[in-house]
Order: sequence, then structure tokens, then C-alpha cells
Amino acid sequence: MGRNAGVGQITIGLFGLFGSGNSGNDGSLEAMLAFLRRARPDAALVCFCPAPEAVERRFGVRSHGIAWPGFAGRAARLVDRALLGAPRIVASWLRTFRLAGKVDLLIVPGTGILDDFGTGPSGMPYTLFRWFLCARLRRTRVWFVSIGAGPIRDPASRWLMKAAAGGAEYRSYRDMISRDFMAGIGFNSRRDPVYPDIAFKLPVPPEGAAITEPVTAEAGAGRPPLTIGVGVMAYSGWRGDPARGAEIYATYLGKIARFVRWLLDSGHRVRILTGDAADSAAVDDLMTVLAADGPAAEAGRLVAEPTGSLHELMRQIAGTDVVVATRFHNVVCALKLGRPTVSIGYARKNDALLAEMGLQAFCQDIESLDVGLLQAQVTDLIADRQALARTIAETCRRYERLLAEQDALLARLLPGAAPRALGTGPAGAAAMAASPAPADHPFSTREFQP
Repeated sequence: MGRNAGVGQITIGLFGLFGSGNSGNDGSLEAMLAFLRRARPDAALVCFCPAPEAVERRFGVRSHGIAWPGFAGRAARLVDRALLGAPRIVASWLRTFRLAGKVDLLIVPGTGILDDFGTGPSGMPYTLFRWFLCARLRRTRVWFVSIGAGPIRDPASRWLMKAAAGGAEYRSYRDMISRDFMAGIGFNSRRDPVYPDIAFKLPVPPEGAAITEPVTAEAGAGRPPLTIGVGVMAYSGWRGDPARGAEIYATYLGKIARFVRWLLDSGHRVRILTGDAADSAAVDDLMTVLAADGPAAEAGRLVAEPTGSLHELMRQIAGTDVVVATRFHNVVCALKLGRPTVSIGYARKNDALLAEMGLQAFCQDIESLDVGLLQAQVTDLIADRQALARTIAETCRRYERLLAEQDALLARLLPGAAPRALGTGPAGAAAMAASPAPADHPFSTREFQP
């Protein structure tokens, strides 16, 4: 019986940084919602996120904020301030305790939830700890599904996130680096399975098929120009350090501007890609830098359009031939569409994904970006892009099979009545019918390797 639903109905909660403008996070939520609606159409779904109104409007799921909104009255705020915030803390815990007890199962669907990028211990690490301790106290089951983990650089953040993850009855990671990171900080992840990022389950646009037309070299000397997708991110360091953040951002943006100018001067078209609402400011700054050096290109050869979802991002990537990206889910979308990709990453998750795709030679770190090397990497991708696209497509098909396997496993583990057949095609149906649970452990421990 669901805790806030009718007899026989279960209530499933989804927790994460959804609705706040990050298309990768929202894509992970969408993939999990699609699975739950197929596997348990009778379940009541509720989302706990920073922007509940946006999630309700877009996904049609009843939602609550993960943070307590605070006292409404001025007098109460003054008392709270006088007592050093103690009433606010107590009220926040009581609210979380109440909401966590209203669901039978609380799921973190994908995302890089176990890192401290852009936050200190008092941010997401503390919020995650509060929610999942309350879930444990309320005997609410907890799943972490295909999550990313690390880096967690602050010791207090590590303790809080390890404590939150430790209460889960099911954990899977989206790559071996995440699982190994957790083991490296003293967390027992040895028997947790590894499955691909769940955003690989999202449908591609009809025009998104891998490129097959014969192009053997870069533009120039009468050869046809290509369209290069270039991801731009509002990056100012791991923690956005006020002392160094502006310098990091300016250096990064200047290098991207030099690279874009080189692409245009080489005769290519450039499509600017983003993955978060915050990146629009970086796009504006990039255009300003390019304009300061003179006309960037004739009309139509440099395009920058807003992106509100992974579907919109994939439609844009479908019109490219090669992609250079920084945000993890920009890389995911490019690879899902079979586009040879260079990663300019700020964490090892990008490197791990590219290595699984056979693209380990096409990675750089964002804070030590070498523009000359980037030009050489793109030139090599263009020269060998057809063979690389085939390898990427084969790996993506393997990912789909592995994710169908995880779906079948999770469908069996859902609380309550027997799940409906997933109906996601032959792979999903076969996995649903035939994937056995290992005798010595309730979860699959199969790992995927490049």
C-alpha cells in the first residue's frame, strides 16, 4: 500500500537537481520517469527538486522543493536570526522527515549526484544527507541508479555523501571510475553494479542517424566544409573560487574563441552548444570576444541557439559532423548520435566515457586546455570520423542492451504488485523475461567494459 495513495498503490519519489536549467539532469529524470511509467503504471510519482513548479509544468509530476522555503512572517524570521538559525534547521528536518515518509521508494536517477562541484559541505552534501537519513528513519527504500561519483574534495562533504549513499538498498554507477572513487574514499562499493548513464535510453531525433557520407579530410582545397559543434560552459573552477574564478573563466573563454576563429578561418561552420541555462552568459561573452577581433564569419556559418532540453540539444547536434564539448551530457548526446567527439572536461567522468568509446586520445582538461592540440585532435577526428562513428554506434547499442538489463532487474525489485512487461522492444522484453538475479546477491554485478 502506498503511503499517501490508495490501497494497493505504491508511491515512488525521485530526488535530484531537476528543473533548474541543467538539461543533463532533466534528461536523467525523463529517462527514469519513462521506465517507471512502463514498469509500474499504477504507481504514484512525486519529485523532490529545487524547482518543483518547472518540473510539474514540463513532466506532469507532482513535485516538492528539496529545501524548506523559510518562515513567512517577519517576526518569525527575527526570532530565527536571534537563535542563530536553530528554528529554521529544526523546521527543515521536520519537513524532510514528513515528506520522506510519504513515499515507499526514493530514487536518485542518474546525474553526478555524488560530487561537490560548485558546492561546499553545507550545500548538496548536507541536503543529500538530511534527505536520505530521514528516508532511512522512515523505512523508505532508497535506490541510486547509474549515478556518477567524484571528485568530492572536501572531507566533510565526503563524510556526508558516504553516509547518504550507505543507506541505499540498490546502488549502481555509470562508470568504473565512479565506483572506484567511492572505494578509494573508504566506501564499500565492491558489489555495486556498473551500468551506463541512463540518458543513453532517451530517443534520438529522426534526423539524428550517424553520418555515413564520404568525407575524407577537412575543409579547404575545394573539399566540402563540415559543421563542428562547440560546447561552451560558464566554467570558473571546481568551486567557483572568487579569487581565481574570473581568471580561469577568462582564460578558458579566450582559448575557445581562438579555436572557434580557427574553425571559421578553415572554412568550417560552427554551431555553439550549451547544456545549462547558466551557459547563455558564456555564449554572449564568446560572441563579444569574437566580435572584438572582427567579423566572425559570413551569415550562417556561426550559429548559437538556446537549448532547453536534451532533446533540443540532440536536434542541434544532429546537424553537426564533429563535436567538441565540456558538459558531460553534451558528450553523452554527441556520442548517442554517433558523432566523433573531443572532450574538454573538468572531471574524469568525460575521460572514462570517451575511453569506453575508443576515443581516449581525444580528451583534455579544461584548466590546461591546449588550443594547438585541440586543433590537431579535431583534424584527426575529421580524417577518421566514419570509422570512429561506427565504433561509437556499436558501443551505444551495447549500452542499450545493458540498460535494458538494468531495467528488467529494477522492475523485479519495485515494491508491491508484479510489474508490467516493459514493452521497450526485443531487448527490453528479453531482459525482462530472462535476466536472472545472481544467487549470492540481490543485484546484478555484471560490469561493462570497453
